Formats: sequence, structure tokens, C-alpha cells
Amino acid sequence: MNTLPDFEHCYRAVASRDQRFDGCFYTAVTSTKIYCRPSCPAQTPRRANVRFYRSAAAAQGAGFRACMRCRPDATPGSPEWDSRADVAARAMRLIADGLVDRDGVAGLASRLGYTERHLNRLLSAEVGAGPLALARAQRAQTARLLIETTPMGLAEIAFAAGFGSVRQFNDTLREVYGSTPSALRAAKRRGGRTAGRTATAGRPGSAAIPPARPVEAGAPGTGTGTGTDWTTVPVRLAYREPFAAAEVVAFLAARALPGVESVVDGTYRRTMRLPHGVGWAELSPADGYVSAVLHLADVRDLAPAVSRCRRLFDLSADPVAVDAILGAEPALAADVAATPGVRLPRSVDGFEMLCRAIVGQQVSVAAARSILGNLAAALGDPVTAGELSHTFPTAAAIADAPDELLPMPNARRRALRTAAGLVADGAVDLDGGDPDTVAETLLAVPGIGPWTVSYVKLRGLGEPDTFLEGDLGVRHGAAALGLPDAPKPLAAWAATVRPWRSYAVIRLWRQAATAAGRASGG
Repeated sequence: MNTLPDFEHCYRAVASRDQRFDGCFYTAVTSTKIYCRPSCPAQTPRRANVRFYRSAAAAQGAGFRACMRCRPDATPGSPEWDSRADVAARAMRLIADGLVDRDGVAGLASRLGYTERHLNRLLSAEVGAGPLALARAQRAQTARLLIETTPMGLAEIAFAAGFGSVRQFNDTLREVYGSTPSALRAAKRRGGRTAGRTATAGRPGSAAIPPARPVEAGAPGTGTGTGTDWTTVPVRLAYREPFAAAEVVAFLAARALPGVESVVDGTYRRTMRLPHGVGWAELSPADGYVSAVLHLADVRDLAPAVSRCRRLFDLSADPVAVDAILGAEPALAADVAATPGVRLPRSVDGFEMLCRAIVGQQVSVAAARSILGNLAAALGDPVTAGELSHTFPTAAAIADAPDELLPMPNARRRALRTAAGLVADGAVDLDGGDPDTVAETLLAVPGIGPWTVSYVKLRGLGEPDTFLEGDLGVRHGAAALGLPDAPKPLAAWAATVRPWRSYAVIRLWRQAATAAGRASGG
């Protein structure tokens, strides 16, 4: 069982308003019945009046409502759920992706391979709340964002956010925010201080997010994505400092698939296949947050889109913990000091990353981009959004792709089709499955070896402690730093930076790119 730090540890974090603990635990004050993030700028409460909880849902379940000043429901996600691969962590990620709203607790339990009773017991022990309570807390935050950033009617918002009825929607927002939906919208229109902060997902005290763009051509939730019928929602995505934003954007730009993603003037744009339709996102790093403008064909996809964008930019990581280990290694110390907060660029679609890994075997980044870009243009769902024209294809589409769309050796073509078939059939779950099971299944496919599986674990599954000792870019980066570049001694060196070897891979790729004057690393 994972427990909270001791009371004194938590209280000192609250007294110092330490932003690093935002999302790791929540502070509830019995005298006001309000819960806050640790960094809330309000006066530090008396010790006797303080209670600490593992999740916002647990605080809400204990009868506390969210602080209207610091917005504790909009903190960065706990780095634990981002780095762990156990059942609780995978459940938290799937809940954030909206699975409970779509398939219920039964669907979540089935996806994880456990009974509903066991899953509820496990999550209650870990975070103080069961899956329904956790999903309910997320619905409340999604509803608040829609109330304050779109012109949608309140009844539409209720169902778009995942509530079963308008009454449930009203009751939940009163309980969580101490305010009715109509009062939240009215306060936002008045431009008051409280309302100005309610829709932020950035650091405490940040200014209000920009107003939503008008909903175009059609009612929310009815768009196809092929025209201009998007619901557009601007959101601020919080992160923990430091954050090497330019490095994340540069990494993604070097690997961007034409028509699927692009980088223009520091803004990363990409299409997404979401549970209820297609969409696309514009992500622009700013001071203290990432500005996300989400364009959705179906507004019910807001929570999954936010979750996937956060994961792509690795926004729930704890960079201080990572850099403390990497910076203590002499070979990496100078790089960590010069560029703190380097993140692990992940994915919005685990299957896309599997395709990148298979196609990218023993070919250049440019060659892999060309093959995958052509494949996406032929088989992806159409999207009309400037230079973005289609999504990445589904697993079923690639499993049945004709040979002319797969210009690669026969063995690699068979491996790609076989892997796509396994994903399409549900035998491989790249967006919530157990990493060890995923690795075992993929390694059994002829033509898929350890490098491919490790790449998928690193970027597709977001494993923080995966190392690619045989990767050419990693070896070049190691050589540039004076480290051994043969796989076995390099793997032995990497053991010194556990449990953050994936972040060491990213830094070694950066060293290789700097030494060669070009992108490398896959």
C-alpha cells in the first residue's frame, strides 16, 4: 500500500507553499471545509485544523469542497501514476482518459483483468477513493472547463462531461465547488478574480485562460472533423518546474509525420483519434504552463484529449527527482545543469509508437517519417485543419494495408501486420496494459526484437526506467560524453542512473544530435 508522507513532512510543504507537491497530496481545512493544493497562497492553516488526502476525490468524499483560489482539482497529475506500472497506476491513467465514463467501472475492471470489488478496494487503499469517486471528480473539472470556456448550454455540458443527469451535474458542482453551474458561468462573465482562476490548470495565481473561440458550423458533439465543425476549448496544462519545453518541441518536430503533426513558430500541432471522434490540438509552452487549444468533433472527448496531451509532453513528471539522480552522474552533470527539466516525449497513441518502432528499425528518422507519413495519408481518418489533414491509421487498417503502402523488407512488413492484428484484436493493450505482458507478447512476433519492444516501453508506455544500450543514437551520445559505447558496458553504466534510465536515453540522444548536427534516436 502506498501511504502519505508523515504529517510533519506534508505540513512543512504547505507552510513553504512548495509547488513540487501539487498533485501529490491535498490539504483539507476542517474549519472552512475547503481543500487546497499544497502551494495555495492563502494563509497557512493551524495544524489542528489540517487533514491530508491522497486525491482530490478523497477530499471531496470526506465532505470538503475545492478552494476557489488555488484550484486544487487542476493540479499536475501525481508523478507516481505517471511512473508506476502497477494496477493502481494503470487504473488512474485509464480513469483520466475517461474509460469509466464510457464503459463504467465494469469496463475498467475488465480492461485491467480484476474484479470490480478488488479494484475498488485497491484504489481506496491507494488514493482514498474508488473508481466512481475518482471519475466523478474528473467530470466536475471537465464540466467547469466547459462552463467557463464555451457557449454551450448547461444541459449539454452535463452530458458532455459524462454526468448521467442534469440533477447529478448540479448536485456534484455544488458539492465540489460550493457553487451552481449558472453561478460559475455568471462569475466568469463578470471577470471576477475567483472566476478568472477557475478554468486554469496552471500554477497557483496564474491569470485567466483566454476566451474560447466560437463554436463553428454545427452543434457541439455533432462534428465529423472533416470540415470546420469543431468545438474549441482552450486549457492551461500545469507542470512542475523546471520544464525544458523547447527540447520537447524540437524532439517532436524532428519526428513529425506530415499531415498528422507539425511545429510552427514553437507551437506543436497534431491530430488525434479520440473515443467519440477525431480532434486536433495546438500546444504552446508558456511561462508556468502549456497553453492547449483543443478542437474536438465531439466535446465528450475533452478529458481524454487533455490526458493524452499531458502524457505526450510528460507534464506530470517530477523533474527535480529525475535531475537529482542524473545530475549526480559525472558524465551528465554538465548537461543537467545547462538544461534542467528535460522530459520524456511520449505519445497520444500507443499503437502509433509501435508502428514507429517497427518501421524505424535500421532506417533513418527521415526514411521512417516518409513511410509512416504516406501510410497515414492513405489510411488515416480525414481532418481539415490547415496543414493537418488526417489522423494516424487504426490498427485494423494497417493490418490490412496493401504491400505498396509498406515499402520495407518482407520480414518487417509481416511483423508490422502481425503486431497491428494483435492490437486490433485486443491481445496487446498499448494504452493501459501491463508492460511486462505487452513486452512478452510482442517479443513472440517474428521480426520484433528487444530494441523495438524497449522503444515502445519508453515512448509508447512511458516507462521511466528503460534503456536502449544497443541504439545507435544512444551509443553515439555516450561516445560524445566519453562513456563506453559498446552495449554491455554502456548498460552497466546506465544502472547508475536508475530508476530514470529513460530520461538518460533522451539526454544521450540530444548529445548525439548535437555532435552530429542532426536529429537522431528514432
